[in-house]
Amino acid sequence: MKKQVKLLKLGDFQFFGQKTLYELKQNLSTIGQQLQKTEGELAQKAIDPSASMEDIQALQKSKDDLKARFDVIKEQHDTMEAEQKAKFKQQAQQQKLGLGSVEDPQQKVVEAKAEMIKAVMKNKAIPNDVLQALGDDNSTGGGKFLPKTVSNDIIAEPLVKNKLREISTFTQITNLEIPKINFTLDNDDFISDKETAKELESSGDLVSFGRNKFKVFSGISETVLLGTNTAIVNHVENALQSGIAAKERKVAFVETPKTGEEHMSFYSTENAIKEVEGEDIFNAITNALDDLHEDYRDNATIVMKKSDYTKIVKELANGNATLYGAQPEQVLGYPVVFIDAAIKPIVGDFSYSHYNYDIATTQFERDKDVKTGIEQFVVTAWFDHQIKLKSAFRIAKVISTP
Repeated sequence: MKKQVKLLKLGDFQFFGQKTLYELKQNLSTIGQQLQKTEGELAQKAIDPSASMEDIQALQKSKDDLKARFDVIKEQHDTMEAEQKAKFKQQAQQQKLGLGSVEDPQQKVVEAKAEMIKAVMKNKAIPNDVLQALGDDNSTGGGKFLPKTVSNDIIAEPLVKNKLREISTFTQITNLEIPKINFTLDNDDFISDKETAKELESSGDLVSFGRNKFKVFSGISETVLLGTNTAIVNHVENALQSGIAAKERKVAFVETPKTGEEHMSFYSTENAIKEVEGEDIFNAITNALDDLHEDYRDNATIVMKKSDYTKIVKELANGNATLYGAQPEQVLGYPVVFIDAAIKPIVGDFSYSHYNYDIATTQFERDKDVKTGIEQFVVTAWFDHQIKLKSAFRIAKVISTP
């Protein structure tokens, strides 16, 4: 059954169903003017001896009708006005409270991250409640330091994995300095591996982590910036996490490191990790494992390219399909991690591969790519990768044939 809409008609003015507050104010003003005019005419007719009772009664009826209409509209107006005032008051309180009005802790962090990103992109100061929601004690005033929660999420929980995170050591300690070996004995000759002993004698028994600066850029289009807070946070964090992982891999496996980053690469001449040869990849890896001291070999992992492993399987299988279904650890006897950046297989105890971030001084800023017009959310971070004991690793090298 079709719902009928109540229609009130007065001259050229019609009132259909629900009106806006502005329309109600206009209608109230119009009928009020009509009512005032009718009341004036009625007063004139009442004192006019020539006026008939029929005219006076007609004006009285018109006045009563307008008064009834006026009262109906005024009631609607007052009710709607009170509701809107209450709504505006609630919104003002929520804005004043900021993130305090968000009850879900996880959602509060998402909202806070989005507000931080928006503030950076607009070159505005980050509100204190946003910094507090992200775990920043605001001791710096929040002017240039990345809140700890955001820094931790980007650095400690990357979406795109650097697979070294599965086997290397990661910390976030400012000015970190640690011993190369976790325990000592009251005996100068307790180190059974001669290469380790020589290394400690030549380079000392402490590792001091430096601060190497790098920047990661996350392009943000206007569409993303105007989207939901969840979409903004996911977009920015995914991009930054991917950049962090890429940087970690690059410094560890680059053959020609940048000046000042030589100590971070397994392949650098500065680290001079011992190379062990073999006539093919399989023999080079097994020879390298055998060359490790047992203290390191017991916890060894093989890091290599997937394509190198495929060569091994093809050579060992010799037409037997069974080997293709075996786990790499079953084939090589040790855990295997595939990283395509590992141009030569590296074997060893990767707990001696140690990344440390100085997140207390991580900075953020905005930039614009003038070529594309895309805004960039930029994170500047400081980290270091130290190979604490070079003697804990070997590089497998295939003998080149003439």
